[in-house]
Amino acid sequence: MVALIASLLALCMIVVVIFHAYVAWMLAYPYVAPLTSNPKAAIGLDYEDVLIPSISGKTNVSGWYVPAYSDDSNSEPATRTIVFSHGYGANREETWVPMYDLTKLLNGLHYNVMLFDYGYASAADKTAATGGLEESQQLLAAVQYVKEQGSKEVIVWGFSMGAGTALQAALQSKDINGMILDSLFVPSADSLFNNVSQVVSLPRFPSETLIGALLPLWTGVGIDSVPAEQMMNTSYDIPIYIIHGTQDVKSPYTTAEHIADKQTNPLSRSWIVQQGQHEMLFREHPSEYIQRAALFLSQVNQQVLAAKG
Repeated sequence: MVALIASLLALCMIVVVIFHAYVAWMLAYPYVAPLTSNPKAAIGLDYEDVLIPSISGKTNVSGWYVPAYSDDSNSEPATRTIVFSHGYGANREETWVPMYDLTKLLNGLHYNVMLFDYGYASAADKTAATGGLEESQQLLAAVQYVKEQGSKEVIVWGFSMGAGTALQAALQSKDINGMILDSLFVPSADSLFNNVSQVVSLPRFPSETLIGALLPLWTGVGIDSVPAEQMMNTSYDIPIYIIHGTQDVKSPYTTAEHIADKQTNPLSRSWIVQQGQHEMLFREHPSEYIQRAALFLSQVNQQVLAAKG
């Protein structure tokens, strides 16, 4: 009887571990829908296919570079670029934002646009999601690429975990002149568990501990390696515009407020959208969203020009 009970307990433990290993695998390799279009077909803009190595050299980055002109005469290439940093579970198109609409608007404002896939969204070179650790290296590769194309001003516009990845990247580089962070998500063991529990009801113990312990099997890195505390409490030198909704169930707006309160750059600001939902803020308030973003971009441009004398 003792042996039977011990065997059953051991079997239950094995089943629990296997289940949580599967959850960890799903987090590392989320389903991402394939690309359905391109800038030319979707919004009539010419683009260039891009394939470059990440700064770490461990992964590759594929994307689209959409060039613009510096003014309406179409005589000089633009030297300002927006690099979009898409959210977890999405690709460079991120249709619910919607990314194509923003790209067309920004092209009309004389910004080049860089759209790319993080490794977990790549069809050709799929890699595990690492909470921004490798993704920040991919983002910095995109930033480096647009600078090589002649950009003198680079703004990273991030969504959800892509916004968190932007914060990580800005800790490592001086090549970013400003950031717009929409529905900011900071990866941590707690935030990952809270999002998993919205899909499947799990007890915090032992699930949070097991998922955190098993993630490195698939990603090669632990979630504790993400510099969440540093991201939360750093006063960045560059202007940051944080946009967040009060009804965001994936990332509490209090996180966005905390990070915004730490900023000291005179152009940094936040817009907490009442009843706003995760990554739906542009769709819900398109005119105000664009007006606010355009004003911020104009002010950052003036700051960059002034700094260059």
